[in-house]
Amino acid sequence: MTDDVHKSLETAVKANDVLLFMKGTPTFPQCGFSSTVVQVLDYLGVEYQAVNVLEDQDVREGIKSFSQWPTIPQLYVKGEFVGGCDIIKEMFENGELREFMTDKGIELEAA
Repeated sequence: MTDDVHKSLETAVKANDVLLFMKGTPTFPQCGFSSTVVQVLDYLGVEYQAVNVLEDQDVREGIKSFSQWPTIPQLYVKGEFVGGCDIIKEMFENGELREFMTDKGIELEAA
């Protein structure tokens, strides 16, 4: 990964309270795993930004190196890498994700 890509990813992660690197967009996810994470975030009422990694090969490969996580989607909250689809889904199912978001100061819609 080039320094420019690394700096760009770092800037994006720091500039957004909740940032999802995904395949496709929130309104048109292009893989089932990305779709699952979007559904979880939407269900919780989380405001988030998304980066479509399919639009830029450097970002697609760079984010894997940046996080040292091999798969996409990847969720960042307040600059912290939270995980991919399986981790987000598990955290959601056991109530941990709602608590994590609240602890980080992320506003959620009432369930």
